[in-house]
Amino acid sequence: MLDTIISMFLLTGPSAPYSGTNYDKVVATLQQIAQQNPAHAKIISIGVNDQGVPIQALQIGNGEISSLVVGTHHGNEYGSTAVALAMGDNLAKDPITGQTVYVIPVLNISGYNKFSRHESGIGGSRDPNRDYTGPCKEGSSFNLKSTKSLADFLEFKNIQITATLHTYWPAVVYPWGISSRDLATPHDAQYIQLANDATKESKYQVGNSTQVLYAADGTFEDYAYWRHGIWSLLFELGFSHRPDLTAIKNMVDVNIPGIRRYLENAPKQRVLDHAFNGRCDKNVLQRILLE
Repeated sequence: MLDTIISMFLLTGPSAPYSGTNYDKVVATLQQIAQQNPAHAKIISIGVNDQGVPIQALQIGNGEISSLVVGTHHGNEYGSTAVALAMGDNLAKDPITGQTVYVIPVLNISGYNKFSRHESGIGGSRDPNRDYTGPCKEGSSFNLKSTKSLADFLEFKNIQITATLHTYWPAVVYPWGISSRDLATPHDAQYIQLANDATKESKYQVGNSTQVLYAADGTFEDYAYWRHGIWSLLFELGFSHRPDLTAIKNMVDVNIPGIRRYLENAPKQRVLDHAFNGRCDKNVLQRILLE
């Protein structure tokens, strides 16, 4: 199945024109994984996007702990789609004892079909991974149905652990990733250990999201931790937004063991002390934009 997943990107990779059929191929792959593992996996929908297209996911296992792997907030990051599908296949063949894991390979369907970072919404094109609320994000409403569906899903399924997948910068990072200089959480030591365990094969950089990457208000990973106390790691995969098949295979090989290990080792309860008590500073964002 892994070869099938990787070879799928011969038709949806950077050398091929993107079209409305790309997400259909993802759904067909999900169906194949579910059909091959009927005792452990089934397809569900978490909701619909602004075009009314169902956002499909694999539900794997039947444990009391609920975990989530979500890829492709940004539609041009198809490497994250490949790793999410491979993660679903891995878990469907060998579920994690005591867990139900939900794998969403593509959240931004319209962007994925157009090889676009942004998603087409009723109010215009938007970056889905800036559409969540947060301690340094003004406003409280979601602009996209996809992100609102995912936010509701966290509550409905009582998710305890999340891994969100992006490309590209070889790093595994943890909250906070916001426009502030007050970046410490009470759980930094545990986060560092979890991230170190998750990068044994990849050797990716580990650290705080703002310091390793950049400040970005309204992201999913910070929202999950800030709003609910969900353990949340961001996996920045590989070295390109346009990986070839060799690079995709490497991204799968070095990250699947680490993502699985993270799901297995993360604490099985949400944290209680997850409020942001620091001070927001938009100058952090301005400094990054000028660099």
